[in-house]
Amino acid sequence: MIVLRRELGEALRARRQSQGRTLRQVSSAASVSLGYLSEVERGEKEASSELLSAICHALDTPLSEVLDDVARRVAVAESVNAAIALPVTSVTSVVSLGDNRSEVEVGVAAA
Repeated sequence: MIVLRRELGEALRARRQSQGRTLRQVSSAASVSLGYLSEVERGEKEASSELLSAICHALDTPLSEVLDDVARRVAVAESVNAAIALPVTSVTSVVSLGDNRSEVEVGVAAA
């Protein structure tokens, strides 16, 4: 299951780490407690729009870019979940290799 707060937290953490900044630095700049920012990054807390705005401002990153990152992460997760959810049909096939014949059971994802 896709959890939006988890994807958002991962996107914020990736931005912060790419800048080489610590949780303490960003929490101070955003006027957010270090513990709360950590919980947001771990996807344990839902961040309000005001809090997201403050964190993005502290990261000197437009909120729209972070939300775009989140949208891409969700799209990837959806495509992975869709691929996993495809029913698998078992097919028995006879394979001939020269004089040797063997039956091979192969799982095929139905589209």
